[in-house]
Amino acid sequence: MEENYIVSARKYRPLSFESVVGQQALTQTLRNAIRQNHLAHAYLFCGPRGVGKTTCARIFAKTINCLQPTAEHDACNECESCRAFNEQRSFNIHELDAASNNSVDDIRSLIEQVRIPPQIGKYSVYIIDEVHMLSAGAFNALLKTLEEPPSYAIFILATTEKHKVLPTILSRCQVYDFSRITIADTIAHLQYVARQEGVDASEEALNVVAQKADGGMRDALSIFDQLVSFCGNKITYERTIEVLNVLDTDYYFRLVDMALSGDVPGSLLLFNEVLNKGFDAHHFVTGFAQHLRDVLVSKDPQTVSLLETSEAIRRRYQEQATRCAAPWLFSALDMANTCDIQYRTAKNKRLTVELMLVKLTQLLQPASHSHHKPAAEQPKLQAQPQPKQESHQQPVQPKPAATPAPAPAQPKPAPAPASAPVPNIPNLPQIPTIPSIPSATAGMPKAEQPMAQAAEEKQNAPFSIGQFNSAWAGLKDLFPEDPRLASVFSLYTPELKTEEQQCVLTLTNPWQHKEVRAHMRVIEDYLHRKLHNDYLKLVLQVAEYMPELSAVTAEDKLKRMIEKNPSLSVMRTRLNLILD
Repeated sequence: MEENYIVSARKYRPLSFESVVGQQALTQTLRNAIRQNHLAHAYLFCGPRGVGKTTCARIFAKTINCLQPTAEHDACNECESCRAFNEQRSFNIHELDAASNNSVDDIRSLIEQVRIPPQIGKYSVYIIDEVHMLSAGAFNALLKTLEEPPSYAIFILATTEKHKVLPTILSRCQVYDFSRITIADTIAHLQYVARQEGVDASEEALNVVAQKADGGMRDALSIFDQLVSFCGNKITYERTIEVLNVLDTDYYFRLVDMALSGDVPGSLLLFNEVLNKGFDAHHFVTGFAQHLRDVLVSKDPQTVSLLETSEAIRRRYQEQATRCAAPWLFSALDMANTCDIQYRTAKNKRLTVELMLVKLTQLLQPASHSHHKPAAEQPKLQAQPQPKQESHQQPVQPKPAATPAPAPAQPKPAPAPASAPVPNIPNLPQIPTIPSIPSATAGMPKAEQPMAQAAEEKQNAPFSIGQFNSAWAGLKDLFPEDPRLASVFSLYTPELKTEEQQCVLTLTNPWQHKEVRAHMRVIEDYLHRKLHNDYLKLVLQVAEYMPELSAVTAEDKLKRMIEKNPSLSVMRTRLNLILD
């Protein structure tokens, strides 16, 4: 066992521009600046964590101070300056952690140090890490020196949050934006580290590590060390997802297969298995949405490059993409995204996910089961009555002139029983109706009878308070795009006046009154349909509030007492009384 163990993030830290992973454009720009001797006095390196900002700053400082650079203008690692840098005893490179040295006094000490020229090499390089942590006063103290430093001083500022750096600082620096390290570059570097350490690591396992690191090489190497501690010299995919508590992508592949086959019970059992393993349901939904996105981009050779994964898993995505139609993927993605949005506010979160799974597995089913059978049965039902009618008519009158005879019978409307799945539904409660009233149009002129008949057709069915409350609660579904208006129907219940056939809604503010008034016709029509009563009217009113009462102080009480009894003021003066 090694006595002085060094973590991989430090042991395999790049020592030259060529060994920096995933930042070829930036490293080439810095090498060209050194080659052409176009060095700026201030640089700003910004980007996500663990992508090489501080490492590139150190390599840059080491290279510009090398006394014997190579033909490619890289550091020689043999001169006194390079050896001092490698042994961490160089006096030309000064690092300051702005997270813990962010005051004005710290920056003033740095400015005093800038006045000292380098002893070995050409430049004194000052690397300020996490520069966005500096206070406003510290930034202002640094401005003048940063704009006009001595000829031998170079500042390199590093930050993960460029938007927090003052614009006056940004304008004085050359800004280099470091990008996230891709999955492929991370896997390649981890394979190199595994070979150097004698570790047998599968590509699928390293792909999980790269996904977990989210573009940061330092995080990827830290996770790699953790896996070596658990797995030893052989890292497998199964052990990796166990250690990192990562949901296996095989669940998502299986779920898509179940959805394509319409296996509702299987999808629900798979989701239950995921929950039993301790994974969060929301994490499952977002992961499944990402999986559907990856399947979608795998359908087209032009977009398959957007899939950041290993080659083995890429082939599996492409195989499943051939079995998924693009419209189905669009609908499935919309369902997963809707579930992701609704999950945060849902009270029954598990049911929300399970409803999404049920809808997903039924996407392909209605096209083959729900609509074709009734359509196929209708011609048979229509064709049966017609031969019977003709068999009775032909012996009586074969001539075409007798064809009006079937008109009174009207056999074609007979297929109305074709919509007869209704009798299979359990008995529904009968809606009470008022007794029929004798027609009032018997003695009216014919011109006035249609209007009177229309008035007679109005429904006037009695209803209970419970039926009214149920119909009122359903109003919120009429306005899904206006949650504030929908909330009115949940918060307020009108006062029902059956004798006047009115429901009086008392609102708390004029805005609610205005919005409900604008939709009065829609609301009344809905209540008329639900209650089968066209005479019900909605009456709106705004509640009157009493003025707010403020707290009464001791001075207020004394003032009121003196108003009622003025002698209290004389007594207070003579006895020199004060309020407690």
